[in-house]
Amino acid sequence: MSSTTPQGLTRFNTVDVSEAQAALHEVCASRAWGSKVLAQRPYATIDALFATSDAAMAELSADDLAEAMAGHPPIGRPKAGDPTSHREQSGMAGASDELKAELLELNLAYQEKFGHVFLICASGRTGEQMRDAVRNRIDNTPEQEREIVRVELGKINRIRLNRIAEGDPA
Repeated sequence: MSSTTPQGLTRFNTVDVSEAQAALHEVCASRAWGSKVLAQRPYATIDALFATSDAAMAELSADDLAEAMAGHPPIGRPKAGDPTSHREQSGMAGASDELKAELLELNLAYQEKFGHVFLICASGRTGEQMRDAVRNRIDNTPEQEREIVRVELGKINRIRLNRIAEGDPA
C-alpha cells in the first residue's frame, strides 16, 4: 500500500478555507455536507475523504438534501457552460429527439410529484437507462425517493471528490 497522498488531495488539504469551500460546493450544493467534509481536513487518503463524505451525506436533513438537489440540472438539460454537468450527462448526447422529449415529460411529472428534479448518478448511463430509472422510481413514495436520492448524491459526490483528489480539472 502506497503512503503517497495524491497530488490533488494534498492540494485540497492545504488550500485556504474559502477555496476548499468553493471546491466542495462544486461537488455538492449542501452547505451542511460541505461544512462537515471541510471540518475533517486534512485527509490522508481518498478513502478517508469518501468515508467523511458518506457519513456527512447520511446525516443530511430533508432540507439539506433539497439544497443539494438544487445544485443539479434536470437530466437531458445540463447547465450551459458547466463541463461537469455535460460530462456526467454524456449518455444523453446521442439521444434521439423522441427520447429527449420523453425524458423531459417524465422529468416534469417526477418534479410535480416530488417537488425536485429527478436525480440519478448519470455517469456511465445511457439515455434509455436514465429514462427507465425515472419510470421505475416515479411510483415510489416521497420517503423512498428521499433515500434513493441520498444514495445517488453519495455516488455523484464520490465521483466528483475523486476528480479533486486526483487533481483533474472540473
